[in-house]
Amino acid sequence: MKATALSAWIARADAAEYALCRRLNRGAAFAIPRRTFQVASRLGDGILWYAVILVLPLLYGRAALRPTVVMVLTGAVGLALYKLLKRTLVRERPYLTHGNIDLAMAPLDRYSFPSGHTLHAVCFTVQVVGHFPALGWVLIPLTLLIAGSRTVLGLHYPTDVLAGALIGVALGMLGLSFT
Repeated sequence: MKATALSAWIARADAAEYALCRRLNRGAAFAIPRRTFQVASRLGDGILWYAVILVLPLLYGRAALRPTVVMVLTGAVGLALYKLLKRTLVRERPYLTHGNIDLAMAPLDRYSFPSGHTLHAVCFTVQVVGHFPALGWVLIPLTLLIAGSRTVLGLHYPTDVLAGALIGVALGMLGLSFT
């Protein structure tokens, strides 16, 4: 697809998603949801997943060694993939494209597609819960908060989050196949 055709397609997608994006972003106008999603988003910056990778061997011993190594590898693949997609597709964040979308937290990088926070949250949660289901009661709701935070805070379109989740599931399942 040529750059102009891709740009036109992205512009149409942005316009089609604007109403839903704006509706979800209204949640950031209220202090408690805004703060909740900001905390979830900050945890999704990576600190939570680094902590999980370090804590799993302490909790589960040798049974967690291979899964944590695979998580590090799938995390690296996810990072490379989402950076490549962001540089290739250059979809601007919704708060930049639409003046009515309020930015409730500074982004880590410029472009929107796909959501790296969602990609990694889903990827790691699939793997951790696949090996240690008892942790699902904590990680699944947290992953949903991280994913939701991206649109509520004005950082992503819903399809950015969906794409991140789908890539995360694929990487998570790939990781499970190696352990």
